Amino acid sequence: RRFVFGAAVLVHVSETAHGGEGVKAEPSMKLNSKSWHLQNECYVCSKHNPCLIYLCVFVCLQFVQLRSSRSQTKNFAKAVVNTADTIYLEQLNTRIVLVSMETWSTKNLMPVVEDPLITLQNFMKYRKDNIREQSDVVHLFSGRTFHSSRSGTAYTGGVCSPTKGAFSSFFHLLLTGDCRCPDAWLGCIMEDTGFYLPRKFSRCSVDEYIQFLLQGGGSCLFNKPNKLLDPPECGNGFVELGEECDCGACCKKCTLTHDAMCSNGLCCRSCKLRGAVCREAVNDCDIPETCTGDSSQCPHNVHKLDGYMCDTNQGRCYGGRCRTRDGQCRALWGYNSADRFCYEKLNAEGTEKGNCGPGPEGQGWLQCNKPDVLCGFLFCANVTMKPKFGDLQGEVTSFTLYHQNKYLDCRGGHALLEDGSDLGYVEDGTPCGPNMMCLEKRCLPVAAFNLSVCQGSNFAHICSDHGTCSNEVKCICDRDYTGKDCSVFDPIPEPTVQTGPEKKGPVLLSVLHVSLFLSASHIPLIVPSSLEPFSVKSNL
Repeated sequence: RRFVFGAAVLVHVSETAHGGEGVKAEPSMKLNSKSWHLQNECYVCSKHNPCLIYLCVFVCLQFVQLRSSRSQTKNFAKAVVNTADTIYLEQLNTRIVLVSMETWSTKNLMPVVEDPLITLQNFMKYRKDNIREQSDVVHLFSGRTFHSSRSGTAYTGGVCSPTKGAFSSFFHLLLTGDCRCPDAWLGCIMEDTGFYLPRKFSRCSVDEYIQFLLQGGGSCLFNKPNKLLDPPECGNGFVELGEECDCGACCKKCTLTHDAMCSNGLCCRSCKLRGAVCREAVNDCDIPETCTGDSSQCPHNVHKLDGYMCDTNQGRCYGGRCRTRDGQCRALWGYNSADRFCYEKLNAEGTEKGNCGPGPEGQGWLQCNKPDVLCGFLFCANVTMKPKFGDLQGEVTSFTLYHQNKYLDCRGGHALLEDGSDLGYVEDGTPCGPNMMCLEKRCLPVAAFNLSVCQGSNFAHICSDHGTCSNEVKCICDRDYTGKDCSVFDPIPEPTVQTGPEKKGPVLLSVLHVSLFLSASHIPLIVPSSLEPFSVKSNL
């Protein structure tokens, strides 16, 4: 790949050096006239504006190829991220924020081998054990040619996963790339093979990204970085130490103008704070966020705790998504799940047509125990020629059963991701019986998942029956209830309608004052936890 230098977006870099002395970050790259709007207009990580918090690592060989120059390596990283940021902003309405950079100047701190998948696995282990900076994804610049026709390697859907949020080589974020590209000359970004300066996502890649967000797969992208590692700088789009604001009509030189309470953010309107829902729920397992009344920013993005019922009690929430066999079949193959009898009959046999996974050392297939048949191979009523995600291994299996005077189609296939996981089996968290959920191809009681419990909750009553328990194990209270366990009834009075002669004066400000007071008193503040990746809420 080659990159365009001088791309015009503001990016911040700080560097940790291994095997050499540290280098202070250089001043941020200047914006040219084409991107001046990025500085004048506020872009807030929010419901409609995802932000990808990005960290990059340069291995020793790549450092040498850049003339062993820290400043040149740093400028290269800025140029790469600036180019990607421009493309992602224009086509996906997503910003890429570079918060840290690590350079291995004398030796590699992990094995970098010819097999890109093994290198990716090594990189994930290195990230887990050694990288502490907050980031949504990390990017390894290897400087070498791998034994693969692909220009990059990444785990599909890994952007908000602590174990899969890494990629190597180039901008391979979270889409499958299985899509016809409209530009045969330049190619498209998600194609498997390299083209000279591709600048476009195909329409289906954009649609997959939007669907990924709508299904709750990238909630981390709606949280802004806790801090930047560069020294604070006015005008970089982030409110940092010593600043009251950074952009917006109510902000001048990072100080709020006279009588302004805020300058930008989903919870700021006309320079005043407001109490309102600032981030709607995107699915049954999501929780809407409400302005606290004392901040211009929407609270931290959360979803329901694992185990909640969803989809009219047909599914269970797990990892912020509603898990059902019907939903998994539709997402993977485009059709609903097959009849229950397909699972009971075929998964109990332990053959290629139905099983609970490969046998020891990959030989043969495991029979499902009778209680586990709904957690084994995924059967759908029909399937497409190939899965929407992953690579089809072998052929699509199709079997017809005659049961209770009707013919049942039982179809499925093995859809493998690059990390070896097989989407052709029922997902963890999928219901498999009353108060039962699948886990690693076994049907277990919900109690076996050791799910956390919010204050004021037990098996029958959650958050005193007046709230929702979030994945941060905090109660999000319903309207008119407050307290850590939502047990305090404290109704918010409805606004009164004035009668009699119209009074002069700042009526709007009075109403705002009441709204702010009530909002701050009755809506709990969700305190952000450290962002160990991941996950995304809302449509673009």
